[in-house]
Amino acid sequence: MTQHSKSWTLKPGAMTLGDLRAVWAAPAKLILAAEAYPVIEASAAAVQAIVAKGDAAYGINTGFGLLAKTRIPDEKLEQLQRNLILSHSVGTGELLSDAVVRLIMLMKIGSLARGYSGVRPLIVDTLIALYNAGIMPAIPAKGSVGASGDLAPLSHMTLAMLGVGDVRVNGEFMAAPEALAQAGIAPVVLAAKEGLALINGTQVSNALALHGLFMAERLLEAAMVTGALSLDAAKGSDSPFDARVHAVRGQPGQILAAQMYRQLVAHSAIRASHLEGDERVQDPYSLRCQPQVMGACLDLIGNVGRTLLIEANAVTDNPLIFQDGPNGQAEIVSGGNFHAEPVAFAADTLALAISEIGALAERRIALLIDATLSGLPPFLVRDPGVNSGFMIAHVTAAALASENKSLAHPASVDSLPTSANQEDHVSMATFAGRRLDDMAHNTAVIVGIELLAAAQGIDFHRPLKTSPHLEHVHQQLRQKVPFFDADRFFAPDIEAAKQMVLQGELSSTCKNLFAPLYA
Repeated sequence: MTQHSKSWTLKPGAMTLGDLRAVWAAPAKLILAAEAYPVIEASAAAVQAIVAKGDAAYGINTGFGLLAKTRIPDEKLEQLQRNLILSHSVGTGELLSDAVVRLIMLMKIGSLARGYSGVRPLIVDTLIALYNAGIMPAIPAKGSVGASGDLAPLSHMTLAMLGVGDVRVNGEFMAAPEALAQAGIAPVVLAAKEGLALINGTQVSNALALHGLFMAERLLEAAMVTGALSLDAAKGSDSPFDARVHAVRGQPGQILAAQMYRQLVAHSAIRASHLEGDERVQDPYSLRCQPQVMGACLDLIGNVGRTLLIEANAVTDNPLIFQDGPNGQAEIVSGGNFHAEPVAFAADTLALAISEIGALAERRIALLIDATLSGLPPFLVRDPGVNSGFMIAHVTAAALASENKSLAHPASVDSLPTSANQEDHVSMATFAGRRLDDMAHNTAVIVGIELLAAAQGIDFHRPLKTSPHLEHVHQQLRQKVPFFDADRFFAPDIEAAKQMVLQGELSSTCKNLFAPLYA
């Protein structure tokens, strides 16, 4: 997918993580590469040939799941596809965000446009038209087990194409027929195979996991910044970041993380002030072992990104149409690409990284408020006793870190059979991806509290300054949150710091430093 001013040209099978991040972050006009249309048309023609021939083919002229042996008359094939969408639109819970829905629609367009799904160009073009008009189908978050495709949520997506149900336009709810009419989009009548092609696939699970991935990237950047700030606030040592220490172990993420920490704390006057005469031999692990822990998280996040990118470009519906069958004829093949186990595993491992980023940050908060470890005033406030300072802010961080430990339990190890035991093993990838948002918000609060605590510690060392990078972060925070000189209503401060984490503000002026994360 190539960006042209404010438009995107989608080349099916060739999206990058950068493309997906951009779509997640903001809408842009989507154009499908012209070379995609001939293969889409050939695939649709193959389906029509199968219908004309009269042979039974799953999902084209048969029922679904355990009803696959039920042959459907040709005159009822359109009704079959419409009924499929209506009956499978059984989602519940909160609606998925526009950012996630954009990813879902983009990946479904890309998958169908590869020419293995048997849909007409009209179907792809209608999805593109909805996307470009900012018509976001109302998709409930719950109701998929991550196998046989994300059937329920993708059915809710497809409802909008039929002119059924509700949609969101610029954040406002609207009936689908009204939204389509205003945009000049005609509701579609689904032909053979098209309903099944639209709702089979892992796009919802993968979009949720990608959302978690992009949140995790921001959390990793922010927590490395706050961890470096805490190091100076506690007058810790940067010796554990020595490149030689990490080279002899050889873990690539650890080596890269140590390099980033060295750059973050470089030229700190606070560090220079205690190079000599410091009686402490070693820092606690939450300071000293940051490259080891965050480097492992960095490697894991990178591996997850590779898996999810492959899935984003994949064809995951069923059955598939191949043009290289016997005697040069198109062949329809039933398989199981809709089983989202790769996504489930990726989301489950990503949950570990998000949890550990928060867990390590919580330990640094605990260190900073403990005067015996940090050398700072108890609970980071003057006149402790009269003032409680950061005492209960740390309790909030501990509560959220504990909650993340429960949420990090793998979803993929569970399976419940469905469809009268035809679908007897499922991935639970949709929940695996969906719970990442809660975990990311929990961790953003923890890292935000660490930002407040570490900045408070830096203020107690004045007039000494921390490094140029970290001084800028400190100044950014102080524009929004003043020094905590006495107890006050604390929740707004925490929310402001959380938003700085979520919006990527802590690394906004040192993006080059973090560029290797996305290499």
